[in-house]
Amino acid sequence: MRIDIHGQHIDVTPALRDYVATRFERLARHVERPFDVRTVLAVEKTRQWAEATVTLAGHTIHADADGLDVYAAIDLLADKLDRALLKYKEKRGDHHRGERLARVVETA
Repeated sequence: MRIDIHGQHIDVTPALRDYVATRFERLARHVERPFDVRTVLAVEKTRQWAEATVTLAGHTIHADADGLDVYAAIDLLADKLDRALLKYKEKRGDHHRGERLARVVETA
């Protein structure tokens, strides 16, 4: 997983980078293949928000969240992305065959 972090009207400090990386670690457990996350942290007067775009093989998932401060926005964003990736993972399953057990062939 590669995380790109950009800031609009905010300096992205190493502490913010570490916080985003630790909060987004749990996203990797839903997808086996490597993927990219582009994160934008922004501040505009009293509004502070974070948005992210996850690029998977053939799919793009976007989420945004705003909070009282940037850290709260990152927390909400991580929760939204976690739910979205879980939903993506469930949809990827084969719906036509269902949950089928492997055939057991007995030889005599």
